[in-house]
Amino acid sequence: MKPLIRLFFRTLRIVLGPVMLLKERLARPAPMKRSAEAQAKVDQQCASLALYQFKTCPFCIKVRQEIHALALPIAQLDAQHDEGNKATLMQGSGASKVPCLKITEADGSVQWLGESGAIIAYLRGRFAG
Repeated sequence: MKPLIRLFFRTLRIVLGPVMLLKERLARPAPMKRSAEAQAKVDQQCASLALYQFKTCPFCIKVRQEIHALALPIAQLDAQHDEGNKATLMQGSGASKVPCLKITEADGSVQWLGESGAIIAYLRGRFAG
């Protein structure tokens, strides 16, 4: 029975995955406009951020939509198919739960933010103003 259930959900992911990615692309919000200097400063700050995500995870899609709306060049790392990224996520955050934002501070300390709502609140608080 277990293999049958796994097969069902795997088939569901295969069928719905492309639909979810198409919807993400079509419903993408317009990016925020900034002056060239302000965008350069944001780009520099985003170099210390990395989003660990799965391509078709609905919560990851929600975070990616916000990243696009805020015009943030944050590295998006696949933690589903890339074993190196998965291992880094597990070691840093202690779980393979996505989405997870890795924040590297100027002093080298690292913070892991693991809920989509918390990630969006952090990004809006830091970059929306």
